[in-house]
Amino acid sequence: MSERRVTWRDRYPEGDVTCIRCLQVYDVMELDRLLWCDDCQAKARERAGEWGWLLGFVFAAGLGVYVWFTIRPSADLIPLAWIATFITSVWIGARVSREFVYGAMRFRNARAVEARPPSLEELDSDPGSGDPDGPISPGSDPRVEG
Repeated sequence: MSERRVTWRDRYPEGDVTCIRCLQVYDVMELDRLLWCDDCQAKARERAGEWGWLLGFVFAAGLGVYVWFTIRPSADLIPLAWIATFITSVWIGARVSREFVYGAMRFRNARAVEARPPSLEELDSDPGSGDPDGPISPGSDPRVEG
């Protein structure tokens, strides 16, 4: 007696679902559990990478200030070792920051700035399941006076 395992996809209807980021309609199998399409995931990774490099340089600058004013290295120490330390701090800071920024984007789960909802023509203006007559034209809407 084996019961069918329930997955996160069982919460959504069969067929098409809207991506939360770009507001485009995709098959439910093309979206992840937060309803992001592959393109939106890639764009968010790129944007998080840009922020990661910026924050990595900020981290390295902070480390440089700390080293210069607190440790005060002398000129007889190996300066290339300090430069390598700062380059490594930029790289590590960028990687860590990228993951934090990407996680924050996923946690916010907000619509992308460039997102545009699909038009009714793109959706073929099929009648919805709740309205058997289809969408109401603006001229026949009883709520609109004029």
